[in-house]
This record gives sequence, C-alpha cells and structure tokens, in this order.
Amino acid sequence: MLLRWEALISLFVIVIGFNHFSNYLKLTKPVRDKTNTFKVLSYNLHMFNYFENKNLINSEKQVFGFIKTQKADIICLQEFFAIVDPVQKEALMKTALGGKYYSHMKVLGNGKNRFYGIATFSRFPIIKRGEIIHPGSSSLSIYTDILIRNDTFRIYNNHLQSFRLKTMERSFLLEMASPDDKETIDEVKTLSVSLRKGFVRRAIQAQSVKDHMKKSPYPVIVAGDFNDTPVSYTYRKIRKGLHDSFVNSGYGAGFTYKGNYPPNRIDYILYEDPLINSYFEIIRVKYSDHYPVVAYFKNRN
Repeated sequence: MLLRWEALISLFVIVIGFNHFSNYLKLTKPVRDKTNTFKVLSYNLHMFNYFENKNLINSEKQVFGFIKTQKADIICLQEFFAIVDPVQKEALMKTALGGKYYSHMKVLGNGKNRFYGIATFSRFPIIKRGEIIHPGSSSLSIYTDILIRNDTFRIYNNHLQSFRLKTMERSFLLEMASPDDKETIDEVKTLSVSLRKGFVRRAIQAQSVKDHMKKSPYPVIVAGDFNDTPVSYTYRKIRKGLHDSFVNSGYGAGFTYKGNYPPNRIDYILYEDPLINSYFEIIRVKYSDHYPVVAYFKNRN
C-alpha cells in the first residue's frame, strides 16, 4: 500500500512538471531549414579558462579558431578576458574572427590592465549601441540595433548574476559531507545565503532587461548566459511574450552548462515575432564550462 502511494506521489509530481519537460529535452526531431536565414551564436567563454591554466594566448587561439569556423552572422560573447587595453582587445578579437564584423563591447576592469566583458559582433551594420546598468553588480547587459537587409532588429546580449560561490562553497558542493556534522550544517547556511543573494539579484536584473525590452522600437533577439534554469523566475520573466529557439527547433538534451555543478540549461537565444526560427543547436565543444548555442532566423515579413 505504501509503495502504491509513493508511486502516485511520483506520478503527480511528473504530471505537474510535464509542461516544463520540453524546456529541457526535445524527443521529436523538428524539420530544420537554413535557407535564407541568418545565424546567431551565443557563447560564455569562461574567461578563456585563464584562472585554471594561465595559457591565455593558446586558449584564445583555440576558441576564436572554433568560432571563426561557425561563420555566424551575429556573435554574442560573454565572459571574455583581456590583459591589454580594451580598444586593442576589440580590434584583436575582430581580427581573430576574420575581420569582417562590426562590434559592440562593454568591459569591467580591476585597475591592473585586466578586463573581462561582453561583446556582440555582427556582419550586418550596427546603427545603435547601448547598455543596461545593473547597479552594484559585475553583471553586464548590452543591446545592439542591427540592420539586417531591410529590417532592423535589437539584439540583447546578457551575462546575468552568478551565484559567485566561494571556494569553500564550491568544494562543499563537490564533496557533500554528513548532514549530522556541525561544520557541514554551517556550510549549508553559508551556501544558502549565497544562493539567495544570487536569486534576488538576478530577479532584479531580469526585470530591468524586460522593462527595457518593452520599449524597444524593433523586434528583439535575447541571448546570453542567464545563470538560471527554465523553471526560474529569471527565465520566465524575460521569456514572457518571446519564443525559445531550443523549444521551437532544438533536439535532444538542452544542457548548456557542464561545470562543477549539475549540468543544466542556462544559456538561451530567445526571439520575438515576426522572426521565424528554423534551426537550433548546442555545440558540444570543451573550450569553456559552457557550450555555445546557435540559432538560425528569417524574417516573416
């Protein structure tokens, strides 16, 4: 009898969460068409893994070599790292991508010639550049108005608030100790504070991005690392009124993050009518703790 109730409870949970199933896994392979489309790529570079191996030049060369082969029309990059002047870095990245791109870049620095930032590159002309300020945070959001053939679209490139877990907290996630241990309980409390702060800050940032989007004079594409899952407030807030390219034309498991924490889908390319999304792919390369995502679009008009 007990097993029967446990089975019913499990079934109830599955039914409740069924609407979210397609946000993570697509079992039916959609009809994909790249004809007369433009290609958008979004990729969190994890600072070229600089703080893991220090071999910055080699890491950058591999990453940009890969991105160049993708021949994307619009490239949204998050968490690039530089130890040179930002203007010089922008020129170097354009050269590494083949040189045939317009660019829009925003960086933050620590005063020691070390910068990290976010950048959008476009084969199409850029007619306006802007940013959304997230006070008291190292998170970055930029918007870029791009003239694609005869139509203008606004591209939002985002790297929203991470949990910024301390080394101790990361170790704790990797090596869970007994819950009876007092030290472990203290670490759980510390971890919960970091998680709560991350959720709150991301919620505020999601609201700022959404408020800005509502005033856009052009149809929007919203890309980047949201640092949150498809069941989160952040995702639901930003996605409202938009389409998710993975849900529309993806196939298989939607996981885009492969770091120390459980794999999940936190990188997105969302879009608005009258755009039509005809292809989506997660590319399983190992240059970062994220996978790049690509989507193909055409205009309905």
